[in-house]
Amino acid sequence: MASNNENNPQEEIRGIENLDAQLTSAGNKLADNKKIIYWATGAVVIIGALLAGYFFLYRNPNINKSFEAYNQVEIDAAGNDSVAAVKYLDVAKKYSGTDAGKLAGLNAAEVLYNQGKYKEAIKALDGFSSGDAVLEANATILKGDCYVNTNNYAEALKCFDQAISIADRNPQIVPRVLLKEANIYDAQKKYADALKCYEQIKTEYPEFRLGGGLTIDAYIEREKARIGK
Repeated sequence: MASNNENNPQEEIRGIENLDAQLTSAGNKLADNKKIIYWATGAVVIIGALLAGYFFLYRNPNINKSFEAYNQVEIDAAGNDSVAAVKYLDVAKKYSGTDAGKLAGLNAAEVLYNQGKYKEAIKALDGFSSGDAVLEANATILKGDCYVNTNNYAEALKCFDQAISIADRNPQIVPRVLLKEANIYDAQKKYADALKCYEQIKTEYPEFRLGGGLTIDAYIEREKARIGK
């Protein structure tokens, strides 16, 4: 039985345009569940670091202090994002190189992004690294989203390419990053490059599904039409 979108091409086109708009305006909330991934993965990192801090407390007391400072931010900020950003940045600066310092920088970047302070968010993310591929990939995507919102598409694409490499074929992350890249190419009228992104999703991630009953085939056909194929 054909879907409604198949019966009504105009509805399908509007659905594509709506999804494109969402990808462009938000940077798309990091694969739709960035914050959940941040906190879920971050909790694992925190627990591991706390255990390490316990066993090596006398060799590196700075670890324990860094996480005390990190956890104190939520108490001090009390839901005030402006205060949280400042305090997370303070922890990131004071305890740079520690897991708590890195997580503080990442949390500060997310708050700044939500406030529309994209350049400050990029600065907070500079030098971020993690032993967890999902966390690092999503941090890199957030940086790319910041560049998209400052219209620096070249740097955004670099970040998205890096995130794809870090994610190592993660089926929840890579297809959505490819959608972001395709959207940039469309904005630049580089339709052949956008087509490659959509075809890669279809070939390598056939189980990936878009919302609203849309299919990757609809995007592929649109790009082919644009380049006259």
